[in-house]
Amino acid sequence: MTDIDVRLREEVHLLGELLGTTIRDQHGAAFLDKIELIRKGAKAGRRGAADGTEQLSASLDGLSEDELLPVARAFNQFLNLANIAEQYHRVRRRSPGEAEPFENHVLPQLLQRLIAQGHSADALARQVGRLEIELVLTAHPTEVARRTLIQKYDAIAAELARQDHSDLSAAEREQITQRLQRLIAEAWHTEEIRRVRPTPVDEAKWGFAVIEHSLWQALPAVLRKADQALHAVTGLHLPLEAAPIRFASWMGGDRDGNPNVTAAVTREVLLLARWMAADLYLRDVDHLAADLSMQQASAELQALAGDSAEPYRQVLKSLRERLRATRQWAQQALHTPLEPSAAVLQNNQELLAPLQACYHSLHACGMGVIAEGALLDCLRRAATFGLFLVRLDVRQDATRHAAALSEITEYLGLGRYADWDEARRLSFLQAELDSRRPLLPSHFKPAADTAEVLATCREVAAAPAASLGSYVISMAGAASDVLAVQLLLKEAGLQRPMRVVPLFETLADLDNAGPVIERLLELPGYRARLHGPQEVMIGYSDSAKDAGTTAAAWAQYRAQETLVEVCRAHQVELLLFHGRGGTVGRGGGPAHAAILSQPPGSVAGRFRTTEQGEMIRFKFGLPDIAEQNLNLYLAAVLEATLLPPPAPEPAWRTLMDRLADDGVQAYRAVVREHPQFVEYFRQATPEQELGRLPLGSRPAKRREGGVESLRAIPWIFAWTQTRLMLPAWLGWETALSNALARGEGEQLAQMCAQWPFFRTRIDMLEMVLAKADAQIAEQYDERLVEPALQPLGAHLRGLLSQAVTCVLGLTGQSQLLAHNRETLESISVRNTYLDPLHLLQAELLARSRQQSSPAGSALEQALLVSVAGIAAGLRNTG
Repeated sequence: MTDIDVRLREEVHLLGELLGTTIRDQHGAAFLDKIELIRKGAKAGRRGAADGTEQLSASLDGLSEDELLPVARAFNQFLNLANIAEQYHRVRRRSPGEAEPFENHVLPQLLQRLIAQGHSADALARQVGRLEIELVLTAHPTEVARRTLIQKYDAIAAELARQDHSDLSAAEREQITQRLQRLIAEAWHTEEIRRVRPTPVDEAKWGFAVIEHSLWQALPAVLRKADQALHAVTGLHLPLEAAPIRFASWMGGDRDGNPNVTAAVTREVLLLARWMAADLYLRDVDHLAADLSMQQASAELQALAGDSAEPYRQVLKSLRERLRATRQWAQQALHTPLEPSAAVLQNNQELLAPLQACYHSLHACGMGVIAEGALLDCLRRAATFGLFLVRLDVRQDATRHAAALSEITEYLGLGRYADWDEARRLSFLQAELDSRRPLLPSHFKPAADTAEVLATCREVAAAPAASLGSYVISMAGAASDVLAVQLLLKEAGLQRPMRVVPLFETLADLDNAGPVIERLLELPGYRARLHGPQEVMIGYSDSAKDAGTTAAAWAQYRAQETLVEVCRAHQVELLLFHGRGGTVGRGGGPAHAAILSQPPGSVAGRFRTTEQGEMIRFKFGLPDIAEQNLNLYLAAVLEATLLPPPAPEPAWRTLMDRLADDGVQAYRAVVREHPQFVEYFRQATPEQELGRLPLGSRPAKRREGGVESLRAIPWIFAWTQTRLMLPAWLGWETALSNALARGEGEQLAQMCAQWPFFRTRIDMLEMVLAKADAQIAEQYDERLVEPALQPLGAHLRGLLSQAVTCVLGLTGQSQLLAHNRETLESISVRNTYLDPLHLLQAELLARSRQQSSPAGSALEQALLVSVAGIAAGLRNTG
């Protein structure tokens, strides 16, 4: 055990002790003893002691009705506190001589390596300055913690940082402990579960809060260190206007299957972003006006300031007045349509220009050391976040556009658009896009769904271009899907280019992505409307749900390769947008490894990806953690651009084709073809109950029906709760077993060693198998599943065991994650607190289904708390 582990364990122990004190104060010593008995039973059970498992079961069985909720809350809170300690542990102060985390030095080391390999200083500096990385924050409903609790957890992390000094006095340490005790008590006495679902506007405010409390501090710190690293190896600096990392959002723009996201909601979110941006810049400018009291200035700045003895303050005060006018207008416009006055900032250059004038004047007058402080940070923020904070994407399903156009064509007496073949659709759409007349008369009165589609397009047309990102089309499958949106936007009055992005999600659509884009690029007039790169979104969640991760991963890889070739042949730049989730089953995993495993040429200085649900908090919730993750993105995209991975050998492709074919057949044989599967899924997992959990604003289902109607997130979430983790590995066990039986083990090992794509897939598979637990899954079956369906559960656990055997054989290890003791230890520590929650959840599910407990009852609250606790313990849940 290293000193690092000791420090982490000490912090976890301290937080656990303080939580115990809080629980004892409310429920008494006898109840706390029960909690400890349950914990010890779980720990002994994990070590293989039969009496420990019996003690755990007996302790849980002996709980009275009024003890169920506080027991669930106790283990849930402990897992959240363990997360805080582990998160802080990654960014804690290092002792002299102690190695820095990989994330802190990954970029400087990469830059040194690139120079050593012959990249010129000028070219390298230009490439870093031109990087375009956009992280798209989404409100997918896997963030189970309430915002009020997240704020308390952040405050606990801050106290851990304060105590991380060896020279604190005894009194100072005691003060920190007391503050920790109060914060933990506040968290304990706060409800974990929201009473009502958040609205899309609530979700957007949550996203803005992540920027305000973390990314606003982290972004300039990352760029400052990147600039220092770049200067150290090239002698050059990042340009002031460089914004290698930007942020976009789906919160308030993603209406795919979410009737709660309306045109009015999108308008409100855009205005709230304007308000928040102005408010944040006002805080910066207030501080700068206080600091920049100098008198000496360049002629250019003096001309801006007029006859002022304090020219910097004068210029900044003028900017402050415009920011106030902008904030006030955005506030008023939320309630009534209001044209902005001349004082309202409309263009980002209006924000940047006075700041740049101050910066250049300070340098010109020998005060560069002052310019490189808070003023530079403000400039970096202005270049990155702009006046609109984040660029809002709009997303809608292709069928909604087709339905709207069907109503329009029928009204015009042209027939039904939805019934036309692709050639006729394209002919109609191209003619209308080229036409100078409106498509619709002003008196056209559409049905509600069509009216909403048209209203959304009008909001897009009315919004400033810089406030919007892309218009994403879910379930796109043809060139006409893109032109349909372009026509609807034209009809709404859009007179500027906007990226209209097809999202290819199913296995068939991924295979067809290249031909669709080729058809688009060949259409007369399409290239003229493009104005920039051709953006294409690759769907990870639904492709994995459709075909399993074996076939989906290979289809995603091949689709990207084809798209690179198509766009290169047409001399069009390509921007790939990766729709990843938090879990392996939804394309998740370590970002650095994932980027470096993309096909060569697919990351050409540009990278766009979703950051979803609870992963936003884990990766960007604290400034120091956010810095580390932003460093990883910078380094990985730069490396993938300048040192792309090798293309796979022909033999590897052939084997990967066989793996994918075997994987999809095995996956669909269970999920789609087994007659008992849907009923087993609903009995063995909390899928039905998850629909009652007020996580996000979006419904859990797109429509009524079986597994195919479920969104990818609850599909993954349900299996994660029972620890079977089925969607992340099902299909691999058959694919790998068949390959080994054919004598292809040596080739698989070669692919692992030499092909980053395959190695990353196996690494992620190993991670999810380490978190899976057949014994836990079996206990759910025993309590919840009728006897006739239990053999299916046993069969699935057998497949899980087969997957583990294959991966161990491939990696040559005797234990999963044997090469990563830190992660293994983290999972092991959490299991002691997860095991009681799993057993308790199975019991609560059984009681809930027998009693039909009403909403808001103690039983339902305990059940929902158990869901939240397991999600916290396993981290990437959805």
